Formats: sequence, C-alpha cells, structure tokens
Amino acid sequence: MRALIVFCVLLAAVWAAPSGFSFSPSVGSGSGASYTITGESRITAVRLWESSHVRGIQVRYGFAWSQVAGHRFGTELEIELFDGEFIVQVSGKYSHYIQSIMIVTNRGRSIIAGQPSGTSFNMYPEHPMAELRFLSGRHSSGLRSLATHWAILPNMAVNGTSD
Repeated sequence: MRALIVFCVLLAAVWAAPSGFSFSPSVGSGSGASYTITGESRITAVRLWESSHVRGIQVRYGFAWSQVAGHRFGTELEIELFDGEFIVQVSGKYSHYIQSIMIVTNRGRSIIAGQPSGTSFNMYPEHPMAELRFLSGRHSSGLRSLATHWAILPNMAVNGTSD
C-alpha cells in the first residue's frame, strides 16, 4: 500500500513539473471558420482591425506576415516589437465576438483594439519566461473566439536565427 502511495505522489510530482509550454483555452463563441496563426520564428509585430468589435488579427514572424484571421475591416492598428521584446499577456472582453483585445509585451507596451463590453478574459503563460507562440480560434465577420499557445524560446534575433 505504501508503495502505491509513493508511486502516486511521484507520478503527481512529474505531472506537476513546470513545462515551458502552456495553453490558454478558447474564449468566445464556437461558431465560424477555424483559424490558426503560427510561424517558425519569434513574433515581431501584430496587426489588429477594429470597429464595434475585433474584426481581424495578423501576426508577423521574423519578416513574414501570417494570413489574416478574420477580416481587414475597420481601423487598422499595429505594434512592432523591439529586439528582445515578446508578448506575455492577451486580455480583453468577449460575447458573440471578441469585443476587445489588449496585447501586452514583456516591456510593458501594449496594443488595444475593439470596444470594452462583455465578459472579461485574461491569458498568460504558466512559465514566467514563456511567450506567445501562436493563436487559434474561429472567425466570421470578425473574431468569434480566441485561444493562445505559449512556449519558452531560445534567445532569437529578429530574423529568426539564434544569437
């Protein structure tokens, strides 16, 4: 019996061991076409389109822009990250759409889009050195849902190569 208890405690410790990867579950509605924004190198910029809610999002990895998730409609906003800067938080509000979004970097800079109404969400990595790696969710005339995926990356230069 003691051996079983010791085994269970060790197994729980292994499962609880910190990992460089984490996932923030989806918020928003489950309708619309699915999207995933991912790339090979570090995120270097983000574009958002807003009107009454967040209409679209696009991420630049190194020098290459991803496809737009959602639509290029409304006011376009952009933040370009500095060398060594990365995304550590994504928060906002949602109802049928992602109503508003705020993206925060490790240097305290942020970009905010949309209108602040609905249910609040706050997404961040489990590990303090992790950063945003990719986004997923659903869109239909705007972002319907959003999930974030986090990981620890080695120190990378802007062009995506190791220092």
